[in-house]
Amino acid sequence: MKFLSLLIPAALVSALAALPLPAADPEYDLVIRNGRIVDGTGNPWFHGDLAITGDKIAALGTVVGKAKRTIDAKGLIVAPGFIDIHSHSDDLLLEDGHAQSKVRQGVTTEVLGEGRSAAPAKGQLPARKLTARGKDLTWATLGGYFDTVDRAGVSVNVASYVGMDNVWECVMGKSHTRPTPKQLDEMKALLDEAMRDGAFGMSTLLMMPPGSLATTDELVELCKVVKKHGGIFSSHIRSEGLDVFASVKQVIEVGERAGVPVDIIHLKIADEKLWGKMKDVIELIDAARKRGVNVQANVYPYTRGNNNLSSIIPPWAHEGGLAKFLERLKDPKDRVRLKKDISEGVPGWYNHYTAVGGDWSRMLVSGRGAYEGLTMDRVIAAKVKGQTPAPDPLDVLFDVLIEQGGSVPTVFAHHDEKDMNLAMQQPWCSIGSDGAAYATEGALKRGNPHPRNFGTFPRVLGLYVRDRGVLKLEDAVRKMTSLNAAKIGLTDRGTLRAGFFADVAVFDPNTVIDKSTYTAPFAYNDGIEFVIVNGQVIIDRGKHTDAMPGRALRKGNPK
Repeated sequence: MKFLSLLIPAALVSALAALPLPAADPEYDLVIRNGRIVDGTGNPWFHGDLAITGDKIAALGTVVGKAKRTIDAKGLIVAPGFIDIHSHSDDLLLEDGHAQSKVRQGVTTEVLGEGRSAAPAKGQLPARKLTARGKDLTWATLGGYFDTVDRAGVSVNVASYVGMDNVWECVMGKSHTRPTPKQLDEMKALLDEAMRDGAFGMSTLLMMPPGSLATTDELVELCKVVKKHGGIFSSHIRSEGLDVFASVKQVIEVGERAGVPVDIIHLKIADEKLWGKMKDVIELIDAARKRGVNVQANVYPYTRGNNNLSSIIPPWAHEGGLAKFLERLKDPKDRVRLKKDISEGVPGWYNHYTAVGGDWSRMLVSGRGAYEGLTMDRVIAAKVKGQTPAPDPLDVLFDVLIEQGGSVPTVFAHHDEKDMNLAMQQPWCSIGSDGAAYATEGALKRGNPHPRNFGTFPRVLGLYVRDRGVLKLEDAVRKMTSLNAAKIGLTDRGTLRAGFFADVAVFDPNTVIDKSTYTAPFAYNDGIEFVIVNGQVIIDRGKHTDAMPGRALRKGNPK
């Protein structure tokens, strides 16, 4: 019995030793605590925590465990990082990868391309060359551009469409001749290459050459290549003015025949003669959706658009490239024809001049140069001062374009607040800036850019959610995050969910607002407190940390 009594404790000790030890609390790289979680799905917000390990979201809800860093988000909204579905930062990101004016809005992913894209650039379109950060950069394919972005380092993620203008000009150059079947096949091969390189779809600018040269049938053929790769057709439609209804019908037809999703870039009615007709455009889109065509749209929260004074010149004058364009502006006989076409219009051409009622005060020069920040009525007044009789304002326009080398970036006040609000409220309409990553100092403080470059997303949250109640908070966040992710097929960004990439925006709903204006655009926003990209803090209590954890996102290989 004494021997047995000695064995029992030994056996008990052995059994206890075999039991698993209590699990230690997990340790995370970062935990954001006590925030109001708006997860990007459109569901109501809830109080909770968010934990990050590496570049992924590790846990969401009530998070137990230690963290290398903890952020107290009491009183703040914790949302997915914003996905800017319409961006023009292609070159600026290589010049300065900090993406200041974008990340300070809460943007964590930029989607590039509208007609033109960083590539392809081959055949009759020379390879891209850019000197940035003290290095000479060159690339000819979209894959080459993505590699260049990754080597350079950026603070945001970068996705891109392939621009139809690039594909067209690689084959056709600056000619306005019709492509042969063989040339169309060459375009399709270039498009296929770009899609295999990771493009998320094809973008078009159908308003001006070369995009305006493409027929509906040609667009369908090109989009069939896009469909093969599961991409999207993103289009600045042929006309946002008097032909807006026909133009919307055209891209719907392309989507329906090619079997691809369609996203209409910056949906608007940009001609004062049709203001108030947005409900009719919405009916067209809703009718298409009811019959199974996946057509959607995006908007920016402003009633002025950015283009160029050269867009006032009809398409025929652009054929042959810049040198021919300038020759026509100088030719007295061509000036007679130009004036007639600008004043009376050309069938199928969107005319910026008549869209604003021929009101030069509604054209604000936004590019660098002697006239930046001036409305065109002031430019014209200065040019004609002391001349009797006063020259025709259109002659002054031609002279200014010649003087400035054919390009004068300009903001046009051409659409209506009520129409824009109605479009914004539609469940299929998301938010995109149509802007680029500028800065308030240094080399990227240049020109007089549209305020959307600095203020798009905070403006939605401050003005249209908090102040005017046009959108509910959860829906606004959805339009900036998961809706844009779903459109292009980003399956692990745009929503706060365990296992998704840790792209996060933390903002104060009571103070968030844009500060950039048309006359003083270089201003960052209030209320964007923290921005996290791939698990690393980029904006820390409103200050940029200089971190550059962004990466090129290639469709089919999100990395």
